[in-house]
Amino acid sequence: MREQELIVYRNFEDGDLLYDMAFLMEHYKDEYYNAEDMSALLYDCIHRLIEMAGSYGFHGNLWHCYLANLLVNNENSYSSGCEIRGEIEGSINVAALHDIVIFKEFYDYDFAEMLEVLKVPEFAMIQQYQSSKQESKVYNKRICARICELAESFNKDATAEEMKHTLTQFYKEYGVGKFGLHKSFRIARDENGVAINPILNIAHVKLDDLVGYEIAKKKLVDNTEAFVSGRKANNCLLFGDAGTGKSSCIKAIANEYYDKGLRIIEVYKHQFQDLNDVISQIKNRNYKFIIYMDDLSFEEFEIEYKYLKAVIEGGLERKPENVLIYATSNRRHLIRENFNDREEIRQDMHTGDTVQEKLSLVSRFGVTIYFGSPSKKEFQNIVSVLAERYGIQMPQEQLLLEANKWELQHGGLSGRTAQQFIDYLLGLEA
Repeated sequence: MREQELIVYRNFEDGDLLYDMAFLMEHYKDEYYNAEDMSALLYDCIHRLIEMAGSYGFHGNLWHCYLANLLVNNENSYSSGCEIRGEIEGSINVAALHDIVIFKEFYDYDFAEMLEVLKVPEFAMIQQYQSSKQESKVYNKRICARICELAESFNKDATAEEMKHTLTQFYKEYGVGKFGLHKSFRIARDENGVAINPILNIAHVKLDDLVGYEIAKKKLVDNTEAFVSGRKANNCLLFGDAGTGKSSCIKAIANEYYDKGLRIIEVYKHQFQDLNDVISQIKNRNYKFIIYMDDLSFEEFEIEYKYLKAVIEGGLERKPENVLIYATSNRRHLIRENFNDREEIRQDMHTGDTVQEKLSLVSRFGVTIYFGSPSKKEFQNIVSVLAERYGIQMPQEQLLLEANKWELQHGGLSGRTAQQFIDYLLGLEA
């Protein structure tokens, strides 16, 4: 086999299995190697493929799934150029096709003779593997299904050119690597610096799930659609009362615009000093990134907001065109203000400067959207809509009476309280 001749597709994260299988394909008949050792290596490869199936949720031909997974996760000059955009021009296509020819040789390899020589019939179950229903530890069901479907699509490709086209179409529709396969991320520090890690299970919220707030949702959608379409868009602040759906709107945006290349990176307040490192990792990718800050607010003694101000606007380096900041907060001005800030007589002679410094952060959000607590009538409407959506069978008068009792004891009028009430009713059902 020609795995050492690969040009573009190299440095695979899980590449050891590929090289061991290539070694077996090349040498399983060589008298120089002990047949028992070769058989043991093949059994070890079977073990690793089954473990991969348990971790990733793959099924069907696990060898094909493994190869497809290598191709969709390898970030190189070809795959990164094709992500979201599709086919690209230039000599890189010749190099990529050269590698796909080699991968097709692996893909179409007939294991029958090897299994007979090494007396390992158990490999047959790898070619028609039925996975358990256990949730994948690495991919959610949506991602797992797409990779398994890609592996099956490669079976229909008669030539390497067709296989390359199928793979390129996958890059166009979903992207490559972790940014291509996942919708949302959070950051963490490890021994290598700042890492952007996928969030495997994001809530499948849709904007229609949030009852009411039509004007607020439209404002958010208009800004986001402009962003993913490559038009000018603004940083966005969603502020207002607790439990009114601000965070749910951001989750819905992540779900709604994933197919258009939108990705969400959640950043916490104590990580603001890492923002420049995060942006440096994403600024040259073809995706659109929203850096999301939930429940953002600062006490008087906290100075992290200065990092955020510099990143949003004010540093020497411009914020990349593919990055926006979205934040939610219960405070309109984000930073706690005291009456002392506005007293005319105080030790600080430049009173206006103190106030302006604290207000300057919110001014860097070009779009601000208010989410207020619903009125009694609006709250009852939310409860009614949710009850119908979840199929709760209860007379309307009784439903609203119980909802009123619930909100008085559980946090007041809000969409969150309404959802918690509905969850309570669902929990009572046998």
